[in-house]
Amino acid sequence: MESVSPIGIAVVGGGYWGPNLVRNAQQTPGLRLEYLCDLDADRARAVLGDYSTVRISTSLDDVLADPAVQAVAIATPAATHFSVGMQALEAGKHVLIEKPLAPSYDQGRQLVEAAERLGRVLMVDHTFCYTSEVRHIRETVRSGRLGDLQYLDSVRINLGIVQPDVDVLWDLAPHDLSIFDAILPDDVAPVSVAAHGSDPVGAGHACVAHLTLRLSNGGLAHVHVNWLSPTKIRTFVVGGSKRTIIWDDLNPTQRLSEHDRGVERNDELADLDADVRGRRLVSYRTGDTVAPALANLEALRSVMVEFAAAIAENRRPLTDGFAGLRVLAILEAASESLAKDGQSVPIRAVQQTPRETAGVIENVATTMAQRGRGEVTV
Repeated sequence: MESVSPIGIAVVGGGYWGPNLVRNAQQTPGLRLEYLCDLDADRARAVLGDYSTVRISTSLDDVLADPAVQAVAIATPAATHFSVGMQALEAGKHVLIEKPLAPSYDQGRQLVEAAERLGRVLMVDHTFCYTSEVRHIRETVRSGRLGDLQYLDSVRINLGIVQPDVDVLWDLAPHDLSIFDAILPDDVAPVSVAAHGSDPVGAGHACVAHLTLRLSNGGLAHVHVNWLSPTKIRTFVVGGSKRTIIWDDLNPTQRLSEHDRGVERNDELADLDADVRGRRLVSYRTGDTVAPALANLEALRSVMVEFAAAIAENRRPLTDGFAGLRVLAILEAASESLAKDGQSVPIRAVQQTPRETAGVIENVATTMAQRGRGEVTV
């Protein structure tokens, strides 16, 4: 069998997230890390260590001019994602960008159109979409075992870094919105959003925010993000007519649980007296609670595996540019709602051009297991 050469990749940005991309690129068989590019050479050297053979560069132009580099992973500040991503695409490179895809929907659309025109892979690092938990939730929702999807509720709060350039919505909510995008059935989508936020510390933008999204099937989705909580909470609830799934990401012994418990409507009582019907219209179902056995994988490694596979197979990755656009559409509508004191704002529909997307989240864990790369979930 003819061996396939690893894909040469450069990581651009050696700050908060860059070192994680460096580590996972080095440990992904389909990739070969060629460069760490950062304006601060000393910081890049500290990330790589004294004995690394990976080259350090402070010039993005030089990195993109090197034919050994076929792909770049961008971990620069969010405000630079568009300019760096576009420069890389126009240099003929495949591009992986940390969330959000771009500072605005229009700029994100330009990146997507450039990738389509140039035949390059454009992928967004929606890391949580590659966890075993999201993979299981997606399969449960889409298989129908959950029943009719009724509501989603996500809480992502901690004593976090108050960002100087973006509010808490643009900093934290992309995680939750990308999970929504990954698990929702193809015929269900967010159609409007109402956002409320506050700035108790005078940061100049919202540090606490709540989003309420209306879904096309009549369901509701809620997101609570907060930089100011002394306690870290990461919970995600998916409610259906048959089952409810609860994901507690900070529970080391049972992160995911399925509950066969809930409320059922007694439609056969519709003809009864109104007073009697009101008291007996619903009944309560109490069934088993189970904790599914999940593969113990590092999500960011799965991101890198999917990026390499999408390039090798010339296809769209699971979290492609259109997935990034759908998140940006919600964020922009939420920002408009926030400025209008919580008024509900329609979410623009993202029109995806026809092209087969071979990457499916169920295959990511299988590929990882086959390559023996299972580690701790992020």
